[in-house]
Amino acid sequence: MSDLVTLAIDASTYVGTVAVLRHGVLVAQGEAAMRGENEERLMPAVVATLAEAGCSARDVQQVIAGDGPGSFTSLRIAGAIAKGICAGASAELCVVSSLALIVAGHGTPLPAGRYLALLDAMRAERYAAVYESATDGGVTLVESLGIIPDAEIAAMAARYGASPIGPRQLLDIAPHARGVARLHGGPLVRAVSLDAWEPAYGRLAEAQVKWEAANGRALGS
Repeated sequence: MSDLVTLAIDASTYVGTVAVLRHGVLVAQGEAAMRGENEERLMPAVVATLAEAGCSARDVQQVIAGDGPGSFTSLRIAGAIAKGICAGASAELCVVSSLALIVAGHGTPLPAGRYLALLDAMRAERYAAVYESATDGGVTLVESLGIIPDAEIAAMAARYGASPIGPRQLLDIAPHARGVARLHGGPLVRAVSLDAWEPAYGRLAEAQVKWEAANGRALGS
């Protein structure tokens, strides 16, 4: 392709982020509040960021979506936008862990070393994964830890020789779609089926948990 346009979207927290890449190089970025607003703000942010990059949704040839874990509603909104743009533009859909976008998404590359990426899982727990940041800014997965109690963060960090990083951590850094520029073309970004993919929410939505507890069966069974 003469000018590969990639749109990256992540909404694993209550702030959605957007980035546009041309041949893997970041050319525009934006963000939008995902909570406490009277209207949906992420799609307008996508349109504005594409316009800043000098293109529109029909020019997108690849969409890379944050795969979660994280906020159920925000991830669903971002996933629907990603799928809609892919369907309309016949673009390829790829995904990347939102935890990786914490380590890769900082404005400047983090110092080389290990990082324990953390996102709020509610119930005094965190979604967690350990990543290695290289001197060239590249990021690789060391181990995915699933959900860990808040009380075990320090022990896990010590076990892996990693610095805790994420919202409200010592390194207070949130996921950002611009991190795709450091991960583009690497093993952490994978292609998925447009029809079959759903974000990896990390756990069931609270509404579903309450419904299943009240009804004594799984939703849809």
